[in-house]
Amino acid sequence: MTRSLLLAGAAALAFVSVVPAVQAQSDPAALQLIERLRPQAGGQTRGIRVPGAVEAAPAAQAPVQPAPVYGQPAAANPAPTPSVAGPGAPAAKPATPGVSPTQAAARAPVRETTSDAPSASITVTFASGSSMLTPAAERALAPLGRALSSQDLSGFRFRIEGHTDNVGDAASNQALSERRAAAVREYLIAKFGVNPNRLVAVGLGETQLLEQTPPQTSNARNRRVQVVNIGS
Repeated sequence: MTRSLLLAGAAALAFVSVVPAVQAQSDPAALQLIERLRPQAGGQTRGIRVPGAVEAAPAAQAPVQPAPVYGQPAAANPAPTPSVAGPGAPAAKPATPGVSPTQAAARAPVRETTSDAPSASITVTFASGSSMLTPAAERALAPLGRALSSQDLSGFRFRIEGHTDNVGDAASNQALSERRAAAVREYLIAKFGVNPNRLVAVGLGETQLLEQTPPQTSNARNRRVQVVNIGS
């Protein structure tokens, strides 16, 4: 009897892991995400620099444009900004009163070593001020779950970045983006059986707006989740 129960449990686990992979092959949206998130032949994924880490000054390079939101029309390219100090570079912002250097580093946007990491942005619908996934959010994340559980991407780890618009104060948006990224991660693990060790959830608040808008402007394209391939 015990042996039968163990065999039945093993079969159920195998079914859960195989079904999303099979579904990915019959889901055009999942296949499109696989192509976006899979390194191309001869390419490489970029490493992620943790905010506050000690590092050598990078060489000058062209600014990286944000990836287009999956399922949304591409936005017009914003005007380029200087990437290093020099003539025409914007003046450094003064330190925020009451914020230590350690806190400032923790809030700073994450920098990436190169610009060729496979990534995709997905508009995820949340209720205002909430980190609870709506039915529309689950529908938007389903192709991603099938893609991440496919054999094509099984050897890679992914960074789940939560982003908000600029409605509200920056500290609240930072905390909210962290909760939303965590909610997406937990959904992908529970619903599609993605190995937890393959997913890292990070909130970036309003620091990397996809659409540059005036302060306190609600914008659905800025309330998004970006998925970045961070290597094997």
